Order: sequence, then structure tokens, then C-alpha cells
Amino acid sequence: MSLQTSPQPADVTPAPSPFLDVRDLRVHFPTEDGLVKSVDGVSFTLEKGHTLGIVGESGSGKSVTSLALLGLHKGTRARVTGEIWMEGRELVALPENEMRELRGDTVSMIFQDPLSALHPFFTVGAQIAEAYQVHHKVSKKEAKDRAVEMLKRVGIPQPERRVKDYPHQFSGGMRQRAMIAMSLVCDPALLIADEPTTALDVTVQAQILDLIRDLQEEFGSAVIIITHDLGVVADIADDILVMYGGRRIEYGTVRDVLKQPEHPYTWGLLQSMPHIRDDVTRRLNPIPGSPPSLINLPGGCAFHPRCAYKGWVPEGRCTVERPELLTVSGTDEHIVACHLTAETKQQIRGGRAAGAAQ
Repeated sequence: MSLQTSPQPADVTPAPSPFLDVRDLRVHFPTEDGLVKSVDGVSFTLEKGHTLGIVGESGSGKSVTSLALLGLHKGTRARVTGEIWMEGRELVALPENEMRELRGDTVSMIFQDPLSALHPFFTVGAQIAEAYQVHHKVSKKEAKDRAVEMLKRVGIPQPERRVKDYPHQFSGGMRQRAMIAMSLVCDPALLIADEPTTALDVTVQAQILDLIRDLQEEFGSAVIIITHDLGVVADIADDILVMYGGRRIEYGTVRDVLKQPEHPYTWGLLQSMPHIRDDVTRRLNPIPGSPPSLINLPGGCAFHPRCAYKGWVPEGRCTVERPELLTVSGTDEHIVACHLTAETKQQIRGGRAAGAAQ
């Protein structure tokens, strides 16, 4: 008697893995007062040529997440768990010597304060050239020529002369451009920009964002923009990750999150921003209260002590039950962690719209 085998399924080509895949990332810091859960279970993906905006108030875990991507918590007291996959390599468990080879070459960062990030005792050109020489076997002249080329690309006038200047001789906007030049000198596959427009005037902010966008198109890099300014995200990002209390509470495309935000915290961030079409007499509506302690997060939804809509949720679920991240109806790319039902949110939006009309 012969055995009959079931027909084999046709070969199916597996979906390609994303360039960056962060899975359940946690960064905890033990202190005398308790365990600080700066990042507590964050996940996201990013493709080359795309930009992810990570937004939230100070203390929400944005910058700690970016430092974990660079492996800068290694050798500290931080407890880092989860997985960070980049082009098939897992970075959390990667030894420091191998991570050092990637840092500045495959993944690079524009720090928030270029004046403190740039060394005051060395010329700007020397620092850019050194960043290039660390990862490439080139002569000092070739490295200097590369530094001049990068300063020219980021719009520094007279780069052949300014390459010899020190950081204090640059204006704030020019220092930020120099930091971008240093970050891109090795053509990184991933560029992380931590508050790249902080303390810059509006005109320079726009120039810096345009520069990052143009250089991304030129190099094909993936970009992560970390900011508290949703206006910056709207201008440059493809996707948005909203963080609160070290956790992600809303995640989706820029169009979905800004056009139809689903979390009351995201509503609050949007309402606290001035808009160009607003009546000049309209008062801003800031979020009441302060961000929570990362040692003792409130039970249930971490945002509930500041949420004006927790009374719309029956049985006090907001105070005792942590909401799960669920897909928003009608889209597979928009997720939110909130107990409010879709019908309730629609009623709230309708009431706010009527109040604004009056």
C-alpha cells in the first residue's frame, strides 16, 4: 500500500525584513529610589528612505530610545532588554567593539546641543575629518578634503576657510549644520536627529529641516526625528510614534495620526500648539498637570491623572486596567492604547467642534 502525500504548497517568497526593527525595547535604570523605567516595551519598524518622528513631552523616553539604538547604554548601569534588528544584525547583544564600528558609520546621530557635542579645543574641520578617518583608511589630506566637501554640502559659506574655525566661531544654525555634516560624513544608513531645531529661530529651523530632507534623498538614509514639536514632524516625517511614560501610546502614518488622532494625549499635544490659521486672540490649551514619575507610573493608563475624558470610560477602567495597543478601525497602520471607544471619541470630537464653532 502506497502512502499518499498531501500536495506541497507553492514556494512563497517571504516578505523582506524592515531595515530597522525594534521589538519590545526596555531601558531601565536602577536607582536608590527605585527602578526608573525610561523605556518600557517600545516597538517600531523603519525602512530606508523613510522618516519616523518620535514625539512626546520631556521625560517620555524619546532620547533614551535613541541612545539605545546607538548602543550608548553599554557599560552603564542601564538594563537594556528586547531586540534591535538592523539589516539582519541584532544590536542589543552586540559586543561593544562591534557596536563601535557601526556607530558613526552605519548609524549616526545629530545631538540636541551642538555646542556641547562639538569639542571646543579642536577645529570643526578636524572633528569632521576624524569622524571620517575612524571608519576609512585615508590620509589626513583626504579626510580634510572630505570635511570641506561636507561643509559645502550642508551650506556653510566659504568651507575652505571655515573648516579651520572653532565651534564658538560658528552661529547656532551653523553649528547645527556642522553637526549634520559630521553625522553624514560616512554616509550612514540610519540618521537619528535629537531635537535638531531646538533653540533655533523659525527661519533656521526650516533650513535645517530642508537640509535633512535633501540629504536623506541624496544618501537614501532612514531618519528618526526626536522632538516635542508636532509641527516639525508634520513637515518631515512619514510615520509618528507618540510616547508617554516610556511607552508608545499611538503609532501610525503622519496623515492618520495628525488628521485623525485617537489618543487624548495626542489631542492635547495638538491643542497646545499655535496654528497659522487661528484667531490671534485664541488662547492655547496646554495639557494640565505634569508627566508622571518613571519610577511609580500611575496604575491603569499612565495618562489618566491628566486626562479630561477618563469619566467617559465606564467602571473606572482607566485607573486600574492598562489599555492594550489596538488597531484603529479602517486601517492596519494606525494603533492606539486607549479605553475610549470609537463611538465615544466621535462624540467628543463632535462636542469639541461645536465648542470651537461657538
